Amino acid sequence: MPTRILPAVGDADAVRSLTTLLSQLPDAEPVAPVTDSTQLIDTLARLASESIDELPEVVIVHERIGPVPALELIREVALRFPAVGVILVTSDVGPGLFQAAMDYGARGLIALPVGYEELATRVHAVAQWSTGVRRHLGAATDVFTGVGGTVVTVSGAKGGVGATTTAIQLALAAQASGRSTALLDMDLQTGDIASYLDVQFRRSVVDLATITDISPRVLADAVFAHDTGLALLLAPGEGERGEEVTERAARQIVSALRSRYEVVVVDCGAQLSGAGAAVVEMADTALLVTTPDVVAVRGAKRAVRMWDRLQVRKAEETTVVVNRHSRGTEIQPPLIQKITGTGVAATVIPANFKELQAAVDAGRVHELDAKGTVKQALWTLAGELGLVKGTEVNSHRNGGRDRGALAFRRRKELGR
Repeated sequence: MPTRILPAVGDADAVRSLTTLLSQLPDAEPVAPVTDSTQLIDTLARLASESIDELPEVVIVHERIGPVPALELIREVALRFPAVGVILVTSDVGPGLFQAAMDYGARGLIALPVGYEELATRVHAVAQWSTGVRRHLGAATDVFTGVGGTVVTVSGAKGGVGATTTAIQLALAAQASGRSTALLDMDLQTGDIASYLDVQFRRSVVDLATITDISPRVLADAVFAHDTGLALLLAPGEGERGEEVTERAARQIVSALRSRYEVVVVDCGAQLSGAGAAVVEMADTALLVTTPDVVAVRGAKRAVRMWDRLQVRKAEETTVVVNRHSRGTEIQPPLIQKITGTGVAATVIPANFKELQAAVDAGRVHELDAKGTVKQALWTLAGELGLVKGTEVNSHRNGGRDRGALAFRRRKELGR
């Protein structure tokens, strides 16, 4: 059986050289090369959605691939597509880089300029490893081998607009429909999902911040298994510890979650940190919750513009959810859409806080009356977003592209 090899090389001269050598390898089937990290993740995701057997056995990543740095790209591929063996092509083959590449998930290194013998030896070894992994995955019934879970972020235009309640109910709807679901609290200083769900916890997202290799066992130790079936990864009880979660840590944590769960819902709060920005950037769907009042809508517009300036998210790739809506409100969804330049969810959440107050005060938001208009609207929103099993998943309002790689764009430091 031929070995399928996918080169990820941004330099045109390097592409020609590598493709020529690959075409000379016995039993090799080079795939059309990709030129950047986003294209690589998109290609692998598309192939994996068909079948794990459609994935190439070997991916060759050039050190000058962009916009994602090569090592971080290798980690993303290793986490999301564990049956693919990755080889790094680099001019630095010293022990330091070799160890780092192995830690990030590479299966081998090839020195530049690439020689035929070294390429043939390394590709053969990695292909054999990949074939063995696929046999193992094929026999394992509990291993999730899809393209990776859907990540949905929920941010607030300002504090108090209902982002946390929205995130919790979206996650509950997905879980209730039969999808394995994780709920991550990335409102690192003031996150309160634990209070909303009456949870006493010891571990939080901070416990994963310094771990370079988040294995399934390490992840399982950090999450809290809620009575509803949700896997909760909570914000720290001491808000100042939230600063320990860096952008890189946030990307690793979300990648680990999406590799183990079909749906990952993230409450990002109303304040944009570096870690929160990284998560919004890598999300398949980014929601911005607002209420139909002047202050909140201005906050939504301000957030959308800031995301665009920082290259976190374009306005057209953001979906606004209107909470506490009523027909008599002067500011209606079409006006909000015009002001913010975003898409607006077709499902609006009615203004009926009386339905919520007792459950919120008791920390039992998961026990909202199923007949209540607020819960019904939020679960309808989950269906609109494709989070509920049996609903057609939309294109995440980003032109159908997988956004896994976009989380690694280089951007300027947030004002700290």
